Amino acid sequence: MAKLLPWNEMLVTEFILLGFSESHEIQCLLFALFLLFYLVALAGNILLLITLAAEWSLHTPMYFFLGKLYFLEICYTTNIFPCMLASFLSEAKSISFNGCMAQFYLFGSLGVTECLLLSVMSYDRYLAICHPLSYASVMNFKVCLQLAAGCWITGFLTPIAMMVLTFTLPFCASKEVGHFFCDFMPLLKLSCTDTHLVEFLSFTVSACVTLVPFLLTLTSYYRIILTIRRIPSTTGKKKAFSTCSSHLLVVSIFYGTIIIVYGAPVGNQSPALNKAFSLLYTVISPMFNPLIYSLRNKEVKGALRKVGSKVFTFLKKSNIP
Repeated sequence: MAKLLPWNEMLVTEFILLGFSESHEIQCLLFALFLLFYLVALAGNILLLITLAAEWSLHTPMYFFLGKLYFLEICYTTNIFPCMLASFLSEAKSISFNGCMAQFYLFGSLGVTECLLLSVMSYDRYLAICHPLSYASVMNFKVCLQLAAGCWITGFLTPIAMMVLTFTLPFCASKEVGHFFCDFMPLLKLSCTDTHLVEFLSFTVSACVTLVPFLLTLTSYYRIILTIRRIPSTTGKKKAFSTCSSHLLVVSIFYGTIIIVYGAPVGNQSPALNKAFSLLYTVISPMFNPLIYSLRNKEVKGALRKVGSKVFTFLKKSNIP
């Protein structure tokens, strides 16, 4: 690390996460609120992940990718929340240089993986609705594994160059990050050198890993809507729409906030607005995704009841209060 980051080790050994407010009362309130959010997001995603694994009727390609999304959301929130919660209770609000770099890398990796995974999920729905006869042969278990592995491998390789470029910048302007986690835009503002090259490369990479999957997702749903319109029965149309509406809602929230936050130049971004939109995809989205998918899906709700019944029966037989 000393050879890779010589400037930073001389100038900055830690960063200060400014978060949301300096008021102690507000900090305590935010700690309680975000702790609740974290527990709800963690419990919801873990519960649905266990349900998908335990219920054989849900061992299909659609729920296979859903399981990967739930696992990703667990990693996503765990990367952000513990450090943020600790900063609410600490006066220093500091994060080590290496800790900031690790959080930056994991955030970027998981974000890219989610973009690709949502695109794969839309392709899965496209095949299921537009080509139902060939769906089982095309989207077999081997293909599902390859697609999921491709999402994760690409996701964890993509941010490496940006991480190296960002953390080799001389952070001599300040060490106070105007955010609640180590994000790209607030870190660039701390550099006292020209960052136009890094910004351009970041924009190029972001466009590739967000716009391309987003356009593929839109294309898939455009074809799906055309196919659904040709279904003669109203019941068939409702069933087809119900399988896609939840995913489309999640995609809209995720991509909408990502494009707003990372599509604007660094100098034109409002720190308060940046933090507000960041809350949507780091806090709100992981918390509500399980609710969106489970409450709008009869199969998942039925599986949850079965798993709950099995757990209740087991506890009753074991005489566990």
